[in-house]
Amino acid sequence: MASLLSRQQPVHFIGIGGIGMSALALILAKRGQRVSGSEPKSSPIVKQLSDLGVEVFPEQCASTITKLTTGEAAAPQVVVSSAIPEHNPELKAAREQGLTVLHRSDVLAALIDEQPAIAVAGSHGKTTTSTVITTLLAAAGEDPTAVIGGVVPCYGSNGHAGEGRLLVAEADESDGSLVKFAAHLGVITNLELDHTDHYADLNDLIGTLKRFGNGCTHLLANHDDPILREHFQAQAWWSVSSAEGVDFAALPVTLEGDHTEADFYERGRLIGRISLPMPGLHNLSNATAALAACRMEGIPFAHLQDGLSQLSPPGRRFDFRGDWEGRLIVDDYAHHPSEVRATLDMAQLMLSSGRSPLPQPPERLLVVFQPHRYSRTQEFLDDFARALSSADSVILAPIYAAGEAPIDGVNSHTLGDALQRLIPDRSVLVANSMDQLTALVQEHSRPQDLVLAMGAGDVNSLWSRLCPDPSARDASRASSVAA
Repeated sequence: MASLLSRQQPVHFIGIGGIGMSALALILAKRGQRVSGSEPKSSPIVKQLSDLGVEVFPEQCASTITKLTTGEAAAPQVVVSSAIPEHNPELKAAREQGLTVLHRSDVLAALIDEQPAIAVAGSHGKTTTSTVITTLLAAAGEDPTAVIGGVVPCYGSNGHAGEGRLLVAEADESDGSLVKFAAHLGVITNLELDHTDHYADLNDLIGTLKRFGNGCTHLLANHDDPILREHFQAQAWWSVSSAEGVDFAALPVTLEGDHTEADFYERGRLIGRISLPMPGLHNLSNATAALAACRMEGIPFAHLQDGLSQLSPPGRRFDFRGDWEGRLIVDDYAHHPSEVRATLDMAQLMLSSGRSPLPQPPERLLVVFQPHRYSRTQEFLDDFARALSSADSVILAPIYAAGEAPIDGVNSHTLGDALQRLIPDRSVLVANSMDQLTALVQEHSRPQDLVLAMGAGDVNSLWSRLCPDPSARDASRASSVAA
């Protein structure tokens, strides 16, 4: 694997614009390695890579491989993610020419092997927890390398080639590849069944996470999660419910719609109070994990208290996009019932407390939800309905397939019917296209609504659809933030 990170060895990423692929490409490019990639979709991340000198091909085709190998002294190693199918013409050409093909997890594993790493795994909260760890380390002057599944606000990027001792990585469990990571410190936030396209059942998922934990030198886990308590042996535990019998705890003193205050304990001893500018008990748990990880790496608590004041959520985690005709448009990545429930609980706290990190407190919650994958929707249909039932009004987008084939009888109308049975007195609408979804939001939303667009697909385009003029979007967000 040493040649993988050799500056003399070119690396080509098929689908370089992906959130996981782009972070790795950025780090390798900043470290002086020759990097190229293919990506049919333009994005700020792709532009950032191009500005670094990375050659980005706009199509994934066999001719790209031909161009990269013609007249070159060293043929590139090719990197793919699990999203790239074997019939991809670029991947087929790479295999036909005998090029080394690696999974993105192989690149991340090689980076983890190079320096002490904190790898964050778990069903929910990975991106937020790893972002908080990165932000706290950066604020403490540690300058970590970071490979995160979302944009870290303090760096303005999902990848950072730091000069410090530590690397922080998000360890994605969706395809099981995290078992390759031999981190200095592994963190597991929580565990429940998901990714049923890959895992046969919960025991299968538990077994994979156990292999990840056993590969780490130290393991830090969430004591509030019953599955972790039952099945895992961790060197350290954290909690937000009790300071008894755990190594780290943050017990809430104030839970408001715009911030949380908590008393922080180490091995039962009160260390000090923290103020977290992110509402919600789930965010307090994520921040506690981050504080615990940093304390295990020897960062002084006073530095961490200061770092908390600099926190912002990662991109697509309750991400305020702007004000459209008095509606506050927020984008969120939640796509599992537990994530949906936690995010809606946080939003309802904003409504009930009258306090919010948004420009003004909202009066009503309109959720625009896009189910992600047919298999997940089928497995958790009733759970999704229950999670969404706390909204004042719901508009459902068509299922985002993520490459899956449709399943008979599984669609957004099925979910809408299940939800309407739970909340017959509230509005539940189902769109058959993204254009219709936009029209429904325009027609059924009201001024002072919090319009919460949720999902891991293209529902994040709602803001640009409502406000198609880029200059108007920028002006709206700027004036909202200033207010």
